[in-house]
This record gives sequence, structure tokens and C-alpha cells, in this order.
Amino acid sequence: MELVLCLFLFFSITGTSAQDSIIPGQSIKDGETLISAGGSFELGFFSPGSSKNRYVGIWYKKVSAGTVVWVANREAPVSDTSGVLSITSKGILALLNSNNSLVWSSNTSKTAQNPVAQLLETGNLVVKERNDNNLETILWESFDHPCDNFLAGMKIGRNFITGFERYISSWKSAEDPAPGQYCLRIDPRGYPQLILKEGSEIVFRAGSWDGLYFSGKPGLEQNSVYTYDFVLNNNEVYYKYEHRNSSFVSRYALNPLGSIQRFMWIERKNDWKIFSTAQADQCAIYNFCGAYATCTTNKSPPCTCLEGFMPRSSTSRDSTSVDWSDGCIRRTPLVCDGKDSFLKHTGIKFPDTSGSWFNNSMNLQDCEELCLRTCSCTAYANLDILKGTGCLIWFNDLTDMTEFTEEGQDLYIRLAVSELDRVQSKRKSKEKLKAAIISIAIVIATGLMILVFVLHVRKKKQVEEKEEMELPVFDFAAIANATNNFSKNNQLGCGGFGPVYKGMLVGGQEIAVKRLSKNSGQGLEEFKNEVTLIAKLQHRNLVKIFGCCIKGEERMLIYEYMPNKSLDYFIFDKTRSKVLDWHRRMHIVDGIARGLLYLHHDSRLRIIHRDLKTSNILLDNSMNPKISDFGLARMFGGDQTEAKTKRVVGTYGYMSPEYAFDGHFSPKSDVFSFGVLVLEMVTGKRNRGFSDPDHDHNLLGHAWRLWIEERPLELIDNALGDFYNAAEVLRCINVALLCLQQRPEDRPNMSLVLVMLCGESTLPHPKQPGFFLERNLPPAESAFGKQESSSLNESAITVLEPR
Repeated sequence: MELVLCLFLFFSITGTSAQDSIIPGQSIKDGETLISAGGSFELGFFSPGSSKNRYVGIWYKKVSAGTVVWVANREAPVSDTSGVLSITSKGILALLNSNNSLVWSSNTSKTAQNPVAQLLETGNLVVKERNDNNLETILWESFDHPCDNFLAGMKIGRNFITGFERYISSWKSAEDPAPGQYCLRIDPRGYPQLILKEGSEIVFRAGSWDGLYFSGKPGLEQNSVYTYDFVLNNNEVYYKYEHRNSSFVSRYALNPLGSIQRFMWIERKNDWKIFSTAQADQCAIYNFCGAYATCTTNKSPPCTCLEGFMPRSSTSRDSTSVDWSDGCIRRTPLVCDGKDSFLKHTGIKFPDTSGSWFNNSMNLQDCEELCLRTCSCTAYANLDILKGTGCLIWFNDLTDMTEFTEEGQDLYIRLAVSELDRVQSKRKSKEKLKAAIISIAIVIATGLMILVFVLHVRKKKQVEEKEEMELPVFDFAAIANATNNFSKNNQLGCGGFGPVYKGMLVGGQEIAVKRLSKNSGQGLEEFKNEVTLIAKLQHRNLVKIFGCCIKGEERMLIYEYMPNKSLDYFIFDKTRSKVLDWHRRMHIVDGIARGLLYLHHDSRLRIIHRDLKTSNILLDNSMNPKISDFGLARMFGGDQTEAKTKRVVGTYGYMSPEYAFDGHFSPKSDVFSFGVLVLEMVTGKRNRGFSDPDHDHNLLGHAWRLWIEERPLELIDNALGDFYNAAEVLRCINVALLCLQQRPEDRPNMSLVLVMLCGESTLPHPKQPGFFLERNLPPAESAFGKQESSSLNESAITVLEPR
């Protein structure tokens, strides 16, 4: 748990009060607390970190006692335990010390006849009329004065009529809750945008609202967990979010170092987990690349001038330079008088809008015409990309732009017509060159293949292969020595790829050697595919590859050694399955889900595994799961959501319907396989070959039948006995069935799967699963007709066996 953010505190509390409110004549002394009606939040005195100063604060009560979300007297601590918090007859909260001196007050001009101060279940401390439950008539509320935490229901924004502003500010340190250097607020200049400031300087810009999300944070769109609300009218501007389910607990926090992070409470682990960080890389630094340049993550150098622009200084022209603060300038000055036009850029974060102008009713064509008539206009865009309406115009240099591989906005940047012609001509030349290179590459590749085939230049072929691998290449003699010359005693197993041997290198490193068999259904293509993909993937829940070995016809992959073999070794054995208690099974399911999430969303490649099953889940010495065998995996492009193949490969019992019958595969194909795997983890039974005396269904159909008959707990593996968490089991079964739904679009993605597995919110009801009747499956021996190399059972597919 992050110490700075979560601030686990030591409290000196001598007694507690179960009430949630106080009225005039009542008070809260140091050691007494208010608790919200549902028990979610608590208000009282506390000392942060190692400090002895006392503050009045609000913290989580139900999920994480000690995580403070609001402080009243941030800049005026009480030096001892004499503090008393009370409410006056006019409805003003007052904090007094031992001398009866006023330390802090709610300082409101509104008064009440019969006031009450109440701590709400949302974490909001309010002052209101005693018998008035209308939230619109509240006299004072802590949500109007946020500290370092941004909770559901809070607002960040400004009232244009009164000038009142709500914003988030960091603590000075873990021991001092006084306002620190950083604040998160909405900048009302031009078209309002969300910014982070350090003192008076902007250090991060989340961007302006485009109807779907803040332009600097794509992927924020509405989902089953949150709703987002951005309001802009003549009276006010504000942003807030709400939880769709009250049992789901999350918060945003701005720590003393200026990092904005979203935390989610994971009940199963009794801990806060960071699910996102706003400033994820150098492109998050405000205006990192200067004017008229875009910043691209994982690119070196990260800054690139927009088309039609060139580096302003010689320093920026150096391809190795890290200082692009001078930005870029136009190659050709604007002409105006109808001699300028616009170049469309896609997938970028809108430039700083502090010097912009906007109109809600104009369309995109009107916006273009207005920009052309105004010589100082530099760019325009739609105001609301969701509706395709509104006009947003920039009048100054375009700064703080990021290029996204997915999503982002369309921006039309003004160029002189002559420069636009040059840019478009260059674009066409690039496309022609690209097409020519592809054609030449095809011809050359074909020629080389023929040449290699005719001349049998094996040595040259091996060198070319090794250069493509991007992996250390092991000497054949070293591997033979490590495995005792591939002794039968060292053999761990044999799968579709070939035998797997345990070995030990000279330095004492244990390894697993996967040797391509001459009789394998897989060959050089799968070998190259696995090496190319897994060499570029790094995650704690993916098996680690050390290198490869190529000599003559020999093809070998060298992996880390997994002492606990594979998941199927344990889960389907009546004796060994007892090792996997419920906590350990949940840990394994969580790890597999995180590995898949990395493959689908977080890695620099986008990978569909296509053969997820228990035998491809390896277990290390701590029983941590690692996804293995990437011979059948496929890489997706940034905007690709689905692909089709004529060569269907994989394992029956785990294949999704759309893949098995039509060859369509996508991330949702892996989600289906994950659902099967989760059911197998719950039941300890295989999907393929499952039988029940009452019906002919497979495991999926059996689970569905018990679900609709409201008997899902009958699925529990007998090996668990009575030692399991029924609520977690039900949640796992529900999530598994959601993953197994017939239509891919009905299945959740892996990010939502993780949220559902870890949370406590009410889950959707699943629809009927695909393949829920065994007879829906075609016979194994004729499933795919004459399609080559199809895997018809688990033994016919590449398997990295347990080690």
C-alpha cells in the first residue's frame, strides 16, 4: 500500500459515539467520533503519520480505517488533545482548543433556525436545517472544500456568478495536511480544461471535455462502474463522477509529490490498489515538446513537428536531443485572404484551450469558414465528438499535444495552401513508397525462398533467423550438456511442439528446454511466432524466455524453470487439488486475468493468445500463475478489434464458438477461454469429457443449468470441503458465465473482468453460454474438414508441459 497516499494513521481514541450528527449544545471531543449512517465514514480527531498535532478529519470506516479523505483545520492544528468540535445556534461549525480560542470554523454567511451537522454516507459533512433533507438547501458542506481526495459526488469547478471555486490540493507531506504545492482545478479561460498546477505553473493538463472524456485521457468513457458528468453553462462549470453501485469503493488522490492516482478498494486483499496514474510518462509533462509538436509515448525522441512545421532551434533538429522546449515553427507563413486551408490530424490530444473560443450550436463546416475568415485562427475542431456538433477554435500557438495510438480527436490545423499541397504530395509519395517497398519485399522474399530451397543454404538461413529473434542465442553443445544430452530422465513432458527437458546451465541456472519435434504438428512458423512475441513481453504473469537455440534442423526455446509444473497437474487430480485451497485458486485466477489484461491492453503489442487452457498455465515455486505457449498467438494492430483465419488452431473445450466455426478471433475469444478456465478452477473438473447422470451437457451446460435453477454452489470442488468464501465463489461463477456468453460483444473485456472479480458491486445476469451442450460440438475427427494442422484435442496442440 502506498504510505504517502493512504496515510495509515495512529489514533488516540478513548471512546466512540455511534451517532452521525450533532446539534447545538452537543460536541465532539478528542477521542469521540461521528459515524455515517451506513458505517462507511467516520469523523474525529487524528494525528497524521508521526506528527503529534491533532486535526479534525474524515476517514474511511468500513473498508480502510485510517485513510483520511478530508481535513477541517488543515493549516491550524491543535497541539494537544483538548480540541472540541461543536455547532453554534446559527449553524456554524467551530473548533476550539483548551483556551476556548477559535482554531477553525466553517465560516458561512448562511444561518439556520434549527441547525444540525451530519456526516453523510458519501463522506460529505453537511450543515443543514434539522428537518430538511433537500440536498439543494444545504447551508455548508465539506464537499465544497475538498482536500487531497476527490470522492464520488464531489465537484471540481467554478461558479461564474459568485467566483467560488472547488479544487483539490495536495498535503504538504505525510505528516502535514496543510495545502501543498499542487492543486487540481478547472481553468476557465477559453474552453475550460482540467489542469494540475505546481504553485502558479501548469505541470499537467488532462485537457478539455469533448463530450466523451477529457481530451488528454482517452478511455474515460461511460462504463458499468462509473458515470461522468461535465457541466458548462453561463452560471458554472464543474466535473464530477459517481459510482453506479454503492458497494464499489474508489477515489482519486493527489499526493504531496503531485501524482494523481485512482485507487480501488479490493475487499479480497483488504487493500487499496492503484488502477491508474494520470502522469504515466514524459508526454504527460505540460508542453513537453513545445509549440506545434506532438509527443508520442515509447518513441525516441518522443517529440515530432506537425506536418508543415519544422524545429525552431538547431537543438531540436538533433534526433538525439531531449530538449524540445523551443517547439516548432511554420515552414511557410500563413497568407490569409482565402489562400490558406486545413490539414486534418487524427488521434491527438487537443492543444491547450486557454486561448480558444467555442460555440455549441455551430457545425464543423461553419467552424471552418469562421476560422478561414479570421487571420489569427490557427486550428478548429468539433466541440462534442460524441454528437459531432459544436465549434472549438484556437487563436494562439498550438501547445501540449500528445499523439495516441487509439482514440483521440480530429484536429484541423491551418496551413498555407502551398504548404498543404506539399504535405499532401509528401503523404502520397510516402504511401506510394510504402506500397513499392512492400511489392519489392514480396519479390525479394519470394526470390530468397526459392534460392534457399534450391541451394539449401542452411547456414545463411540460421543467421537470418537468429537476427530476427531479438533473443540471446544459446550454443547447442551448452544445451545438450545442460540436459544430460536430452536424457529421458530429464524429460518433463511432451506436447504438440515436442518434448520439454529440465536442464541446468554451467552457472547453476535451472532452465526448461522446449525442443521442436520433427513429427510436431507445429513447425518453424509457430517457433518464430512464439519467439518474436514473447521476447517483447514482460509481465509477472507471463512465462519468461531466456533465449533460443538453432542448429541445423534443431529448434529449441529456453525458458525459466517452473518447479510446480502446470495448473492441470493440480486442479484435475483428486489428491493434488487439495493443495489448491480457495484463497490460492482465487490468487491464480487473479494472476491469469492480469496476464491477459496485459496482453490485450497494456503491452506495447496487442496479443490474442488463442490457446488459453490449464495446461498452458505454469506455476512457480510460490504457486504464482504464468501464461505460457505463444506459438499460436497473434498480434493485433492498434485499431484492430477482430481477425479471421482459415487455419483454426487451438483446443476444443476452450475455443469460443465464433472461432471454432467461423475462424473469427479477437480479445473476446481469450475471454471465453478464461471463462472456461475459471469454471474448471471452481469445480476441479474438465469441460471436455465432463459427464453427469442427469443430462448430456458439458461443464458449461451443467454450470448454466445449476445457475438458472439457483443452485450454483453445487459446482464447488469437493476437494475444498467447507473451506471457501461462498460470496467469492458465486462472483467467480457469475463472471465466468458472463465471459462464456454466446455473442462476443456480450462478453466483458479483461479490464472489466478484473474489476468484477475484485469488487463487490452487483453483477449483470449472464446470457446462455456458447457450446453449453456437448452435442453442439462437431465430432473431433471431422471438425474442420481438410483444414490443415487443426488441434482437435489437448494432446494435438503445442503444450509447454509442467516443470
